[in-house]
Amino acid sequence: MPHGITEPDNRGHFGPYGGIYVPETLMAPLDELTREYHRAQRDPSFKRDLKHYLRQYAGRPTPLYFAERMSMEVGARVYFKREDLCHTGAHKINNCIGQILLARRMGKKRVIAETGAGQHGVATATVAAKFGMECVVYMGRVDMERQALNVFRMENLGAKVVPVTAGQETLKEAISEAMRDWVTNVRSTYYVLGSALGAHPYPLMVRDFQSVIGRETRKQILKQEGRLPTTIVACVGGGSNAIGIFYPFIKDEAVRLIGVEAGGLGIKKGQHAARFSGGRMGILQGTKTYVLQDADGQIGLTHSVSAGLDYAAVGPEHSLLRDLKRAEYTYVTDIQAMKGFDAACRWEGILPALESAHAVAYVIKESRRWKKKDLIVINMSGRGDKDVQQVAEWKSARSRKGGSRKK
Repeated sequence: MPHGITEPDNRGHFGPYGGIYVPETLMAPLDELTREYHRAQRDPSFKRDLKHYLRQYAGRPTPLYFAERMSMEVGARVYFKREDLCHTGAHKINNCIGQILLARRMGKKRVIAETGAGQHGVATATVAAKFGMECVVYMGRVDMERQALNVFRMENLGAKVVPVTAGQETLKEAISEAMRDWVTNVRSTYYVLGSALGAHPYPLMVRDFQSVIGRETRKQILKQEGRLPTTIVACVGGGSNAIGIFYPFIKDEAVRLIGVEAGGLGIKKGQHAARFSGGRMGILQGTKTYVLQDADGQIGLTHSVSAGLDYAAVGPEHSLLRDLKRAEYTYVTDIQAMKGFDAACRWEGILPALESAHAVAYVIKESRRWKKKDLIVINMSGRGDKDVQQVAEWKSARSRKGGSRKK
């Protein structure tokens, strides 16, 4: 399969998905951003700066770590791509460095962002501080409560964190508020969108900035194992960490690409965020893709123990990859994700983000299917410091209820 099969057209369409569905006031800024991004791609100085800050500031390349005990437990050779070791604790910094350099090229002095789990907000606040820009982050009130540590980090970095109290008070509403801000302040403000979502050129840009994950993985696994992996597994919320590691392997049809969504409390209305298991094509916040919605097109409620996966839509390139059967998408429940969290802690001494724990949980859940010759790479997209309070509360609540049936 040629690499170009998932490349967007000049209006950002990944096959039937993607595109630009925004208010008229944002069309000109998006066109300007597209032109500037393409100029930056051809500019040796931009490439040099990006490479420099990824290495010297973000801490790249991140290790490809052989998870020896987990390998013994699941019966295959398992590696973790350690994005949790990036500066700020997750893969989000890769994209934020790229976008803050674009903002600087465009003469912007103020940046805004949305965040769910808080890692994108922290990364945006970090690069804004580094480059001396004003920073405002929109975050749902519910997410602010379950990610209080990251709220403190953002504020200490100089960002203003604005609580969003509309709707479910989570990521979808935070994005809506950020877009309203951008419409109002578009001349002075750059919107640092955090996932491979939204209107063109954001899905393209975010994928390109995050593809450093997959490029490194490819080189590292060939050096360490002398062959490509048989399977790559990543959690999928909006889909930036997944598309980042998938993209450099799309042409390698022998490599299975598996995205793991949030099954929440089970695939019942309002109880999960598994778009490919309960959604259909629709338009949300600038892009056409798979969306959880009702028969009238009203956006459905979502749930996940993981704030970063608790969103009603998925990145448009993932929708195309699913249609092409080049990538597979599944889900694990909250209970299974917690088991993945505990397994990574106790087998490898690594505290994963609850998002990443979904990918770990899938590999454990499917352990009977793995063979000794299988070579699995899990994208450890972030670390779990931000989640420890929520994990403790979740376990305490289950203990008080005496547990519940396994899902």
